Amino acid sequence: MPGHQSHSQIADVIRTGGGAAAIQRQHAKGRLTARERIAQLSSDFFELGLWAAWNMYADHGGAPSAGVVTGIGTVAGRQVMLIANDATVKAGAFFPMTAKKVLRAQRIAMDNRLPLVYLVDSAGVFLPLQDEVFPDEDDFGRIFRNNAVISAMGIPQFAAIMGNCVAGGGYLPVLCDKLLMTEGSGLYLAGPALVKAAIGQVVDSEDLGGAAMHAQISGTIDFREKDDPACLDRLQRLIGMLPEDRPRVDLTLKPRGERSEPRGSLGSLPQEYDVCDLLPHLLDDALFDEYKAEFGPTLVCGYGRLGGVAVGVVANQKRRTKSPKGEVQIGGVIYVDAADKAARFIMDCNQTRMPIIFLQDVNGFMVGRDSEAAGIIRAGAKLVNVISNSVVPKITLILGGSYGAGNYALCGKAFDPRFIFAWPTARYAVMGGEQAAETLLDITIGALKRKGHDPDADELTALKNRIHADYAEQTDIRYAAARLWVDAILDPARTREALLLALSVALRHDDGREFKTGVLQT
Repeated sequence: MPGHQSHSQIADVIRTGGGAAAIQRQHAKGRLTARERIAQLSSDFFELGLWAAWNMYADHGGAPSAGVVTGIGTVAGRQVMLIANDATVKAGAFFPMTAKKVLRAQRIAMDNRLPLVYLVDSAGVFLPLQDEVFPDEDDFGRIFRNNAVISAMGIPQFAAIMGNCVAGGGYLPVLCDKLLMTEGSGLYLAGPALVKAAIGQVVDSEDLGGAAMHAQISGTIDFREKDDPACLDRLQRLIGMLPEDRPRVDLTLKPRGERSEPRGSLGSLPQEYDVCDLLPHLLDDALFDEYKAEFGPTLVCGYGRLGGVAVGVVANQKRRTKSPKGEVQIGGVIYVDAADKAARFIMDCNQTRMPIIFLQDVNGFMVGRDSEAAGIIRAGAKLVNVISNSVVPKITLILGGSYGAGNYALCGKAFDPRFIFAWPTARYAVMGGEQAAETLLDITIGALKRKGHDPDADELTALKNRIHADYAEQTDIRYAAARLWVDAILDPARTREALLLALSVALRHDDGREFKTGVLQT
């Protein structure tokens, strides 16, 4: 992507999918694009995974948004997870990240008992990368396994075939509860060309797997529709027959922060700041009760309300503080006392079934002789344990740095947050850029010397610049979003809106699991 484009400009380009010419080809077939279909079907669409596959698959022409649009929308007054193949991107073919994006959408729906709606228009697996799409437990086949499991869980699934539905991809709609198909679409395990090559039979696409055949002869589809608008209208009516949502989150409540500075000022984070100054912009206009406010000051824990719902908050404190012993504690670093406090707080939230919001801007755990002697590994393990076994909804927002074990300890992607969001200022890596770049430089120089090459000053400078540039690219939050390590990059001014939606979805279901931690290193 051109370097001069802003974050929002690049996002707008991604939303065009395969571009103007590809959109025209879709229209010429009498079909809407994925985003046009969603706009007709749903209101208040909140997109997830927009940046999926960003700057990936360059050798194959790229795959904007991984060739599939996913997100939460409201259809006939019901919240649903929408999954729509984008036929303007390689005919909606599945790249490796396409499969992973669909799986993430299914996982969110499963965790939150959210009905799923699939708008199918896909040529199947992208064959040049079939070895990365086809076989593993987080690849293409897992989607269909999930269809079957989701059905057994009693979560409604609707599928509308509005274009191609070929090969193994044909199992997805047929594993759903209700199946619609438009005229001119095709549903078959093998297309006409493959049938001829495999068994020598000559047959056209309509006779092989058209809507009329599947409506009248195979009986595979439930509803045959004239075109996209008719199909989407029927889909709205069918979804409207589901039980009505009973939302617990009040979207009309205002944040305390509206009284002071404008919310648009959020996101401009200095190197040091008081995270308590951010909370009024995110939480309701109600008092925040800070837990153990004078202990473990580099993590702020406390109780507030979001949309009228009581929530726990665990947030990195980014200003320097002093311990009771007079020792300066660096903002964004987790010390033993902070880890102990947060672990105890998370256990308390689980005891009262209270959702938890994590605000990350973390450099990692404190290191050094004193910290090791104080038991930093023990305290960190305890924090990781209680987060891993937590049974209440967890929502994570990455404000700034999200480095190393700090990412784990504050509910990174590996620890099953219902949603994980990030600001454009976020950075994601195993360690801070400067430390990592210096470590990588030392490793590179050592490898060169072992081969008998001692780099001169100019070569060292070039190596250092290249390593810094590479690491900077990999810590860019868009790099993380491309790989689905975060669900969405948020405009900071819309953070509260996103948190309210996430909480409303997360509160749809409580499976009643008992909170247990197993052995804790106390």
